[in-house]
Amino acid sequence: MSTGLLALLSLLPIISVAVFLVMLRWPASRAMPIAYIVAVVLAYFVWQIPTTKIMAASVNGLIVALTLIYIIFGAILLLNTLLQSGAIQAIREGFSDISPDRRILVIIIAWLFGSFIEGSAGFGTPAAVAVPLMVGLGFPAMAAVVAGMIIQSTPVSFGAMGTPILVGINTGLSADPDMVAYALSRGYEWDEFLAFIATKVALIHTMAGTFIPLLVASIMTRFFGKERSFAAGFRVWKFALFAAFSMTIPYLIVANTLGPEFPSMLGGLIGLAIVVTAAKQGFLMPKPEEIWDFDVKENWDPEWTGTVQHESVSSADEKDLLSVAKEVRELADRCRKGELSLDDMSGASFTITSLANYDIDAFTPIIDPPQVAILGVGRVVEKPAVVDGQIAVRSMMYLSLAFDHRALDGVPAGEFLRAVKSKLEDPSWMSGSSDTSPLPDES
Repeated sequence: MSTGLLALLSLLPIISVAVFLVMLRWPASRAMPIAYIVAVVLAYFVWQIPTTKIMAASVNGLIVALTLIYIIFGAILLLNTLLQSGAIQAIREGFSDISPDRRILVIIIAWLFGSFIEGSAGFGTPAAVAVPLMVGLGFPAMAAVVAGMIIQSTPVSFGAMGTPILVGINTGLSADPDMVAYALSRGYEWDEFLAFIATKVALIHTMAGTFIPLLVASIMTRFFGKERSFAAGFRVWKFALFAAFSMTIPYLIVANTLGPEFPSMLGGLIGLAIVVTAAKQGFLMPKPEEIWDFDVKENWDPEWTGTVQHESVSSADEKDLLSVAKEVRELADRCRKGELSLDDMSGASFTITSLANYDIDAFTPIIDPPQVAILGVGRVVEKPAVVDGQIAVRSMMYLSLAFDHRALDGVPAGEFLRAVKSKLEDPSWMSGSSDTSPLPDES
């Protein structure tokens, strides 16, 4: 069998993942077992690996996967701890006090804070923490995502306490007897050889990472700024290089002294301490007349913030509840499959939206023009309530109605909300057993 054909066959497990997971959008629970079966078939019939070795490799793969799942659990735990404790809000307020200049903020949040989060948790946590922070501070969503992805090039090799080195490189190279022999010939035990690799990786990343903050700032001004110019980003080159060295020098030192577990985490943390302290003292900061910001939101490209896809149920007032529920379910299924047409998403006059799945009690929904109103539904929670003079536990939820005052006044809107409340408190009307008043006439 030719080398080219063997190379093509070796790619089949990856190709199967690309086809089923990416192109056909199958869930990982279905796509990945297929990739595993393809790999096993190739190992047995093409490379003629003994069954015992295939089984042993499979068990080893499960152990590695469990190790990664354990690390991912830590990342998820960190994210949820930040969210539930209110630390995210405190961090956001702390960053907003440093400077109104978005070039400075993107360097501090994406480069330094993002590097620290990558080093401590990894596995997408920087995107889940640093990117929303920037959006909350007024960055376009696309700009925040782009910044969050670019900075990953430096800390990622030591993310999640050195997992790429300790698990990825270690697993891949230690299985090769020639590589182990090479390490011994260079006078290294295997752990020492991994540390040696980590120092070389850190050196390469340090050289490239020196220019990452300046690159990020320049991309912000070139692709998301009013003047669309790299020059506006280059104007903070002194601060960008200062922030770069504040992270990369400790990063390189830690890699050479402590090993692959801590370069990104300690590099980002030490860099944060140095740069934030210096920035608050005005060191290398832009002058007040040189502060750079994004254009007003009205002038942003719609692609920078994305759109919310919603489905429209036509003539809902002429259908019973079960028919509406069935149609909504069918539209939702078509939406998930990407099969909605333009007609399915247009022509609506009223929207019902809910954040109950995200444990949100109350929120203020925004009308989607040219619709006239939107009803926000919070989660249902048990709360104490006074019933017949006694304290009792009742299921309660918040409703928020936003309406266009050009189309209707507050009185009919209030009557509508009261009628909805009455219907929800006495759901027997759905079976026709109650004579509750109908919803007010929208006309």
